[in-house]
Amino acid sequence: MNSQWVILGPAALYMMSMTLTPGPNNIMLTASGANFGFKRTLPHMVGIVGGCFLLFFGIALGLGVLFERYPSLQLALRWLGSAYLLYLAWKIASAPPPDLKSKAHSVPLTFWQAAAFQFANPKAWVMGLALIAGFIPDQGSTVANALILVGFVELVAFPCLALWAGFGIAIGHWIKSDGAWRIFNVTMGVLTAACVVLILR
Repeated sequence: MNSQWVILGPAALYMMSMTLTPGPNNIMLTASGANFGFKRTLPHMVGIVGGCFLLFFGIALGLGVLFERYPSLQLALRWLGSAYLLYLAWKIASAPPPDLKSKAHSVPLTFWQAAAFQFANPKAWVMGLALIAGFIPDQGSTVANALILVGFVELVAFPCLALWAGFGIAIGHWIKSDGAWRIFNVTMGVLTAACVVLILR
């Protein structure tokens, strides 16, 4: 491997530290893991990885510069993202206990929903901007370098996201009553809604 790619080690550590810390994605994955289990949460996790890949790759190709030039685009995206996050928060808070009868009325986030949300997720933007500014090599093709770097860090991110879903699954095994489920879901919904402050500040 070219010596310039020794930077993948520090990039992996950076991605792990950012992905393992709380944020909108991790709160929603915890709620989804508890309510739906790992298999049904998998499209949500893959959607986060796919959305972040597209976002980070876009930043490497100049998406961040476009937003700086046209701040109204960023403002519109913030409001749309906030509205969507509040909708997701309501869905989480109002979800019934995850028994067989209620599954028809409550569904986990899809791949496309999770992927689209990353473009309005402030933590994803911070991660992407710092990643591209700090770790992309300055030699060679920008497109090739971005594909290698972003692809690598998203492989690192996936098991970190899976840990949050696993945390939710563990909570789901611990919760026994319908009342406790409602308290858990409302708590997760409130925490998700609170992330709107990060978007609009």
